[in-house]
Amino acid sequence: MPKAYVFTRSGGPEVEALVEQEVPTPGPGELLVAVRAAGVNPVDWKLRHGYTRPGSTPPRFPAVFGSEAAGVVERVGPGVEGFEVGDAVFGNPLTGGYAEYTLLPVAVTAHKPAGLSFADAAVLPVAAATAYDGIRQLDPAPGSTLLVNGAGGGVGVAAVQLARHFGVRVIGTSSAAKKDFVESLGAVHVPSGPGVADRVRAAAPDGIDAVYDMVGGDALRAVAELVTDRKRLISAGGKPLAVELGGAAVERLRNAAVLDEVARLAVSGALSAYVTQTFTLSDAAAALRAVESGHTRGKIVIEVAAA
Repeated sequence: MPKAYVFTRSGGPEVEALVEQEVPTPGPGELLVAVRAAGVNPVDWKLRHGYTRPGSTPPRFPAVFGSEAAGVVERVGPGVEGFEVGDAVFGNPLTGGYAEYTLLPVAVTAHKPAGLSFADAAVLPVAAATAYDGIRQLDPAPGSTLLVNGAGGGVGVAAVQLARHFGVRVIGTSSAAKKDFVESLGAVHVPSGPGVADRVRAAAPDGIDAVYDMVGGDALRAVAELVTDRKRLISAGGKPLAVELGGAAVERLRNAAVLDEVARLAVSGALSAYVTQTFTLSDAAAALRAVESGHTRGKIVIEVAAA
């Protein structure tokens, strides 16, 4: 029986378990995929704690962790076109990515380019796609200055790279411990914490043209004042607060076209997945603890099977 890492009810780490489960059957518009790698994201442990995505229903337990995965097509559901058994793919799974088998809906599934590893492809559907959607939404002009609030995490790392690729100057906030990492991405680093707005003003004396926030809460409140036009403020980490402050939530497109584009950018070298740690499926708990700590750099991957 294939294995999967699940949470059996809402709660803390004590509700997690590695279990055996039946191989799912693909329905119309779905692919059965043998998972090679799965990305680990903060939303994974937030869902375990009881968070429900807007517009979605609460999970049915046991619920498999994981919002992004890459692997090889094993079966094709009815009515599916453009995919065949044996294709290497990546996308947002319907039945969780921390598993030996999962279902991917073709609407948010793309072919994995040959020049992209399964591990790198597995971390594109959440962080990189969110970053791409936000940069597209802000559409910063070349030469303008963008503040990426929370530049050291998965979405922030991708947003910095994409903005720099499009010729935008980036100021990136993060903890002091991530200074060298953020600067290696091409951003001007500003330490987060009390007084951050003054430090950003010192780093960008000509002002900030737009803010892309990944943090929310007080960190978002602290930098919102840096843009006079609040329409130039968006957030992936504090969406209701961003709206309250006159900005907006990131508008997620959630389609295969975005996945194709971020994969193209990754293969071209414009976007690095920055996979900094990998774990086996049996060590999924350790992978989650690393992300839950909030101190990771780049992306963490669970390698489910050899590529």
